[in-house]
Amino acid sequence: MTFFDLASMYVSLMPVIFMGIFNMIWCRLPIGKTLAVPIDGGRKLRDGRALLGANKTWKGLAGYIVLGLIFTPIWGAVCGRGGTLFSLNFLYVSHANTFLYNLLMGLLLGLAYALFELPNSFIKRRIGIEEGKTITGFKRPVFVFFDQADSIIGCVLVICFVHPMHILFFLCYVLVGAATHIAINILLYLAHLRRNMF
Repeated sequence: MTFFDLASMYVSLMPVIFMGIFNMIWCRLPIGKTLAVPIDGGRKLRDGRALLGANKTWKGLAGYIVLGLIFTPIWGAVCGRGGTLFSLNFLYVSHANTFLYNLLMGLLLGLAYALFELPNSFIKRRIGIEEGKTITGFKRPVFVFFDQADSIIGCVLVICFVHPMHILFFLCYVLVGAATHIAINILLYLAHLRRNMF
């Protein structure tokens, strides 16, 4: 992987980074309370555990979509139709940087970010990990990684639709994205915007 590849990864995912940060803030604001209800409706399976948990709310899902629709066109305007940022952005390798295209990509990135978190939450509830917590012991690093990688996998898959990539490049992209997600979570925790670091 070259420095150019790494720079392209970050430039292409910049709307996603902003989306994740601002959705954390949005979910903590005392507005939109009617949406601050669990996606699973509080349902429990036969094991008595929640389907997804209280942290996966319609407010969070709506936030990802709306913020994707906001930040992707804004970042598209920043990248422009030429120059370094434009040439580094995977979204514009084979597609024009238009407002409507950026709206579509923002919608898809927001949906992917939100929806790809749900299977991980389902699995964590099945093995007894409470909402907002992670497992202890030697398995902890694996769960911490996948906790941060799930949404990144979804967003990179969206990018793959407009910029196909080799499987090894895809895996490197997810690794870089997950590591960045972890670093941002640490900063958000230190800024008291997250209750838990991981």
